[in-house]
Amino acid sequence: MTAPSISPQPGTASLTARQIRIRDMFDLLAPARADWVARNSYFHAADRDYMRFIIPAGASVLEIGCGDGELLAALSPSRGVGVDLSQQMVAQARARHPTLEFHAINAEDADALGALTGPFDYIVVSDTVGLIEDCETLFRNLRALASPETRLVVAFYSRLWEPILRLAERLKLKMPQAEQNWLSTADIANLLTLSGYEVVRQDWRQLVPKRLLGLGTLINRFIATLPFIRHLCLRNYAVARLAPTGTPTTLPSVSVLIPCRNEKGNIENAVKRLPKFAPDLEILFVEGHSKDGTFEECERIRAAFPDRDIKVMRQDGKGKGDAVRKGFNAARGEILIILDADLTVAPEDIPKFYRALVEGRGEFINGTRLVYPMEDTAMRTLNNIANRGFALIFSYLLNQRFTDTLCGTKALRKRDYDKIVANRAYFGDFDPFGDFDLIFGAAKLNLRIVEIPIRYAGRSYGETQISRFTHGWLLLRMVMFAWRKLKAF
Repeated sequence: MTAPSISPQPGTASLTARQIRIRDMFDLLAPARADWVARNSYFHAADRDYMRFIIPAGASVLEIGCGDGELLAALSPSRGVGVDLSQQMVAQARARHPTLEFHAINAEDADALGALTGPFDYIVVSDTVGLIEDCETLFRNLRALASPETRLVVAFYSRLWEPILRLAERLKLKMPQAEQNWLSTADIANLLTLSGYEVVRQDWRQLVPKRLLGLGTLINRFIATLPFIRHLCLRNYAVARLAPTGTPTTLPSVSVLIPCRNEKGNIENAVKRLPKFAPDLEILFVEGHSKDGTFEECERIRAAFPDRDIKVMRQDGKGKGDAVRKGFNAARGEILIILDADLTVAPEDIPKFYRALVEGRGEFINGTRLVYPMEDTAMRTLNNIANRGFALIFSYLLNQRFTDTLCGTKALRKRDYDKIVANRAYFGDFDPFGDFDLIFGAAKLNLRIVEIPIRYAGRSYGETQISRFTHGWLLLRMVMFAWRKLKAF
């Protein structure tokens, strides 16, 4: 493959005096960049591992401040474009990674950045915000290369580490850096908000940026990610998306999936009470080998309501997770919503989930039963306490707020579900509930997760299929699984 030509050296006329000093400094450092990385190989390897965790291979990636291109190459992009102020760094990147595309331009110049062709799946700004003249201007410029699905990933050093890093430079333990903007996570979040973005994830890594004969690895894996301690870490990350702009002119189609097992008495009410809230609404019943005639009732209701697009199928395996997968694979709607057949979540509330997605308020909508008061018979006291405790734990594990992980009503776009399926190998087939497969997948994809409070009602037919002790043990196992896959990797 013939590599593209290098863009010309940015002219000094468009650069501030500070930018010229930074460019000249990195031009001088370029030949030794690889040696400095090798001296701190543990830190850079851990950083690349985390970046690969949040950016899947095969995505299109733009990196601002790409240096010699090592991080960009490590992400294995389908299309990789690197931008740097330093011509010599770009030359190093071109020599090392001839299949990637590199440009020596000033990313704070909207015209120069606008010459690139977007949008990209991910835009990475790693170790660069400290050198930028005006971060708000940069972030605003990047919007032209982003779509609503694009994720902007900002990686930066914690300002708490400023004296330690300065000392490391004096002792020649770290590559020299130009004058830095020492920004906190709150500063970064504020700048992103001002620039028209919404932060969907923040994380903190590497309490010890050295291997130290394995001690650093143990501390970073088991201690550094703990609450409160993690804010002392060297490496900070923020992931953002473009802020929503409002309701689209055309409304998407929707499939409402109703998994049902021994719910014969609720099937007719599920259809009668579900509003016709979208111009194209599909209802999917996935029945789970019931003993009370639920499957036959689903077929009767399909015939009784010819004005509604109702489909009935029987799941192949066991458990709600299996039913959800079968239903979602068969669904034709652009938006997918789960409504549990016990109707403890009112069908009348389903339009709220649709509206939140359509208006861009979130990308994964999760119901919560634990905000409004619930009916006395809706949930046993021990279950209520356990659910609230698990919600706190999962909020920490997922870096997004959760008040109720086991509410069965969830909504997301079909395209995002397809991405969860494509990346399912990371977690594997681990979830009999179906809830955590979706929640973990959404969190790993950095989807914006929003909760909608609902009023939880008691059953009018049938019995709960949740066993507090059996499923409680499964939840404990799920916590350990999530910690290992999302924190201690």
